[in-house]
Amino acid sequence: MPVAIITGASKGLGRALAEALAARGWDLVLDARNEGVLKETAAWVSGHGTRVRAPAGDVTDVAHRSALVAEARRLGGCDLVVSNASALGAEPLVRLDGLPLEGLRRALEVNVVAALGLVQEALPLLRAARAGAVITVSSDAAAEAYETWGGYGASKAALDHLAAVLGEEEPGLRVWAVDPGDMGTDLYAAAVPEDDDPRPEPASVVPAFLRLLDERPASGRYGAPALLEGGR
Repeated sequence: MPVAIITGASKGLGRALAEALAARGWDLVLDARNEGVLKETAAWVSGHGTRVRAPAGDVTDVAHRSALVAEARRLGGCDLVVSNASALGAEPLVRLDGLPLEGLRRALEVNVVAALGLVQEALPLLRAARAGAVITVSSDAAAEAYETWGGYGASKAALDHLAAVLGEEEPGLRVWAVDPGDMGTDLYAAAVPEDDDPRPEPASVVPAFLRLLDERPASGRYGAPALLEGGR
């Protein structure tokens, strides 16, 4: 069975992706900081008959990243790494003139440094896989200038560039940066708590990610809404 590592997998998009891959027969290594919620998700996902490993921890911790890859190795390898764990930098979001620099550092550490660190750790397994792939979860804030989204957007723009370069350096892999579009997640609620407009459930964009895995287009940046409509 193929094996995927998914960070930030206890809820939201990470959990939705885990459920979809489990339904397809994937074995999973799931990560999140909240051990209780992660265990609940792992128990639910394993109901599909898939093997699930779910060590709780912080992706910025080198030892935790090593543990995630070690679990994948025990399951037989690693075919996919999904870097979904994210930090905003400030909750709720604030303008750049009030953005705590420590918050910006945290966003860069989680969204960029840890994502690259996990890929570096998993690269030998990804290279050995028949169809190794990396998905980094991006944001439209990485490409558009939205007030108060500067720190988070900057971190996602950096992640997009890392993904683009990785795709060039690792031609045997597929490396996709995916902008999922608007979603109703805890992250968004923390970012803009006063916005109570309904937003799509994370599960609604999962078919876009599955399309990438099925069709394996060239490495690059993709928008989930376009993929759902049949484009890029």
